[in-house]
Amino acid sequence: MQTISLKLPDDLLAELEREARARRVTKSALVRQSLKEALRKRPRRREESCYDLARDLAGIVKGLPRDLAHNPKYMEGFGE
Repeated sequence: MQTISLKLPDDLLAELEREARARRVTKSALVRQSLKEALRKRPRRREESCYDLARDLAGIVKGLPRDLAHNPKYMEGFGE
């Protein structure tokens, strides 16, 4: 097992020490258990779509029609 070092705010460290004492485990064991539980609960990352990657760019170009896909006028000749 490898060792890591981390910095905690005083209030969080005090809470960690109280909880470890209450459970009668070491602070390290409590941190390992909490980290393991937190990582198991997080949703698995799915593949990102092109939109997900460029979401911050959507709608930033000014002067274009609101929605090109729903106006047949703008779809003429598309895909030919």
